[in-house]
Amino acid sequence: MTTHAVVMLRITNLESLTQYREKAAEALARHGGEVLQASPDPVVLEGAPVMPDMIAILRFPDRARAEAWKTDPELQSIHELRRGSGTSDIILM
Repeated sequence: MTTHAVVMLRITNLESLTQYREKAAEALARHGGEVLQASPDPVVLEGAPVMPDMIAILRFPDRARAEAWKTDPELQSIHELRRGSGTSDIILM
């Protein structure tokens, strides 16, 4: 079953984020993932959450492929670029 992931980034290192973005699509595609939508200016409709600087919705063919993307040893340097850009939360739905 299709699995979506919500990625929320709080950016403190734009250079690292730029390097990550250059490699992220290829890393996602390796496990059948794609970015459905990304926004640098999310808006709260209700509540008072800690707001990210950027939010993205990813789609994977299934949960196993999403988890494989996250744990793939060959992609760890790319994930480190994301982590080096600030803080990130990734939630599977």
